[in-house]
Amino acid sequence: MMRHPGRQRGMTLLGAAFAAFLFGFFTLLVLKIGPIYLEHYKVVSSLKSLEQMPELAKKSRREVRSLLERRFDINMVENVTGDDIQVSRKDGVTTVAVTYEVEKPLIGNLSVVVYFDDRIEVTSP
Repeated sequence: MMRHPGRQRGMTLLGAAFAAFLFGFFTLLVLKIGPIYLEHYKVVSSLKSLEQMPELAKKSRREVRSLLERRFDINMVENVTGDDIQVSRKDGVTTVAVTYEVEKPLIGNLSVVVYFDDRIEVTSP
């Protein structure tokens, strides 16, 4: 019994190479972008822990910035600098905002840029 070549099934070498390329590309994306979002989670958790402090509204702007920078040091947040932290007060509401961007090279001159803008608001008791 002879089989016809048209009935053969499976992936060609070109198809396998393309599938391997796609798998490698998406793996590279996860390895490059994943740590950025893990660090962003640390920033958000630091802001939430700061929000839980009842005496935060009584502290000066410099003290609030220092508290947040200390939390960033403990959590090893490297992409946020002191210039990225804004503390403002208006009508009894203290707003702490962290706005920053992270740029990571992917391949050659191709880079990924991720922007973050997180803020908390604490009212004075």
